[in-house]
Amino acid sequence: MEPELKRILGGLVALNTVSARPNEPAIALIERELAGRGWHLKRLPYRRDRQERINLLVTSSDTDRPELALVGHTDTVPWDPEWTEAATLVEKDGLLYGRGTCDMKGFLACMLALARSIDPTKLAKPLAFIFTADEEIGCIGAKQLLADGAIHPRYAIVGEPTSLQPVRAGKGYCLAEITVHGREAHSAFPRNGVSAITQAARLITEIEKLAGANEAQSHAFFDPPYTTVNLGQIAGGTAKNIIAGHCRLTVEWRPIAGEEPRAFGDRLTTLVQAMHSADSSFEATVNVQRLESGFETAADSRIVKLFEKLTASPATSVAYGTEAPQFTALGAETVVCGPGNMRVAHRTGEHVALTELVRTTGLLRVAVRELCE
Repeated sequence: MEPELKRILGGLVALNTVSARPNEPAIALIERELAGRGWHLKRLPYRRDRQERINLLVTSSDTDRPELALVGHTDTVPWDPEWTEAATLVEKDGLLYGRGTCDMKGFLACMLALARSIDPTKLAKPLAFIFTADEEIGCIGAKQLLADGAIHPRYAIVGEPTSLQPVRAGKGYCLAEITVHGREAHSAFPRNGVSAITQAARLITEIEKLAGANEAQSHAFFDPPYTTVNLGQIAGGTAKNIIAGHCRLTVEWRPIAGEEPRAFGDRLTTLVQAMHSADSSFEATVNVQRLESGFETAADSRIVKLFEKLTASPATSVAYGTEAPQFTALGAETVVCGPGNMRVAHRTGEHVALTELVRTTGLLRVAVRELCE
């Protein structure tokens, strides 16, 4: 199994599948690996930025309602050009280095190695392998599957790196850009202008108060147990001697499962309106750009109990985004569980342990046997 996993992973690492590029080369590799083995392969293309992206469904029978779906995304984040070995799989001390090895080409290799070892015609219940696009920039491929209603698994395993601890709940992800509008003037004549930066500072103070109020609604399964808020970027002004005519800031919030993603965005809009009513010189617009729900699978779900048993680990929650909310919305009882640690993902020297890949493939094999055979 180790040589097979390394061979497949090496082929995937060699492909440049950053989200800015089409993922067709990765899809073509997957199709070559599974050709002639009895699987039904179905490309579901869509267009983004005038380029084609592809979701690939691999099913054991011609159905859109598999008993179990294994889910992995084909894209990666960009990497530092100085990492000269990024496109070559390098093994050192039992660790496999290369772009996307942890997030999440390692899991893709496990999916392919497993699929190549299974005769789909002998499964009692249908099984699916789902390869998505554009996860790293907002789960766009999974959202496209949801919009199309393309597949409805009963159970789903999303293979994000969790060090093989099952995850049954995750926070959502939301983002807004606020533009504060001032009035430019020569800084020698401050009464002629309104500083958007000064106004933004006032707004930030109020946003912090608004974020603090989130702690009143808590969910003990998460850490922190409430919807968190982050002001991650701010930019404004034209020059040091010009009163700033504009200032932009991004506000990110991660809603706990069960909370309406739009709720905090609505409170932001209400806050801006109230500040304008109190002071007509204050003007700002709120542009909500992403609204993604969290997810939660019941603790007594069969898939949760199975993975707690297989991994000998209690199910937990995460605060980062995954495709689990989309598959939950498609009707699947979903767990997130995969090899690698998210703390080594998205950086130079990204890696995954070969032993974890072997163990992951074994766990997935047992899950298929329990749910589909």
